[in-house]
Amino acid sequence: MKRIIFTLLIITVMAGASRAKIDLVTLPTRDTVQLTIYNSADITLVRESRALTLKEGKNKLQFSWANTLIDPTSLEMLPLANADKIDITDLTYPPRVRNLGLWNIESGISGKVPVEITYLTSGLSWRAFYMGTLTEDEKTMRLQGYVRVTNNSGEDYENAQTRLIVGKVHILDQIAELARRQYPYGRPGEVIPMTLKALDRSAPMEMDKKIALSMLQSAIAKRPKEIKKEGLSEYFLYTIEGKETIPTGWSKRLLSFDVDEVPVVNLYKYEERRYGKSVVRFLSFKNDEEHELGETPIPGGRLKVYRNVGDEGHLSYTGQSSFKYVPVDEDVELNLGAVANVVVEPKLMDFKTENYRFDRSGNVSGWDEIRTFKIEVKNTRGIDVKVEIKRNFSTTHWKLAKSGDFGKFEQVDKDTVKFTLTLKPRSARKFEYVLRTYHGTREDDWTRALW
Repeated sequence: MKRIIFTLLIITVMAGASRAKIDLVTLPTRDTVQLTIYNSADITLVRESRALTLKEGKNKLQFSWANTLIDPTSLEMLPLANADKIDITDLTYPPRVRNLGLWNIESGISGKVPVEITYLTSGLSWRAFYMGTLTEDEKTMRLQGYVRVTNNSGEDYENAQTRLIVGKVHILDQIAELARRQYPYGRPGEVIPMTLKALDRSAPMEMDKKIALSMLQSAIAKRPKEIKKEGLSEYFLYTIEGKETIPTGWSKRLLSFDVDEVPVVNLYKYEERRYGKSVVRFLSFKNDEEHELGETPIPGGRLKVYRNVGDEGHLSYTGQSSFKYVPVDEDVELNLGAVANVVVEPKLMDFKTENYRFDRSGNVSGWDEIRTFKIEVKNTRGIDVKVEIKRNFSTTHWKLAKSGDFGKFEQVDKDTVKFTLTLKPRSARKFEYVLRTYHGTREDDWTRALW
């Protein structure tokens, strides 16, 4: 395993000696470690606590980041106790030595001192995915959210608390490039003046690594005791309950939330213009308290949907869909794909033209087209289904006469109407409509008829 190497060089001046005596002491292992992963910019803030054994006077802490993606210019250390007696004077990079830094510490006490070390690293990423399990009647769903954290940073993180930030940001300095920079590590680049302004999800903001570090440090000021999602301006911070060891080169699946009995709506849609001849199934719910959710936005990801079958707990696969970030109080509609157990069959039964208009030359200048359609809807499933049928017309000048068991009817826009039907298990319904469309100068007659 690859490990960050820390050593403590304790320097004491011996009475009557002409030079300093240097004692090499291995730094204790981490007491705690916290990872705040900012996925969109490949940036992670690592915050760890250790107990240093200091001697009164001058101390040196050696820090090596070989074989990792740590940005050495982001290293910071802060004493967590006796801060008035401990002065961390500076961090230097020895010449002609790669992947090594030395902290100079002036201590007014002798003994163990807890410190916090923070830095930025690259190579840690996360993605969200979900599992939905429908009840047999498909009226509610158990929704489980997971996060897969992948560690390619070169460093193992044991018993790490994991926090995730949802949002987009563009960092001027790429952390992976800074991690590979040769000495001198703190070589300045071009100074780009900027003003820290309100963050906006839709317009990624440019910032340097110092501002990014400051943002991330402020984001983790409070340590929650449970799964917690906090608003950070236009960003959101997710804390995964518990601790996990994430070795480099590994991925870990972490449970984000588990909510039972989320009310859902199943809807089957038919629209030739969008879906061709297929009926497409949609599953929808709302991110609010009424649907047992609503405490926080839901990160975008892929949801796989299953259905409980029988009392033995067997599952049948229903479909899957990806969705984007879902704010609080917003609906999410999932396209689960085409189905064969709900069928919509429109048939053209008759077509004719009439009401011809002629210009002064005797040419046809206007006419009506009359089409008669019969639509049959079949539900072969063992539960009720709701079906939405949209019919698109080639013109905005039309008139519709409907008959039969057509359910709820409404005009969607100038050239589209919608029929909504609920079918009992293993049943069928039929209805007809007659569509009259107006063409040429007959469009003027249609317009006058409206007034």
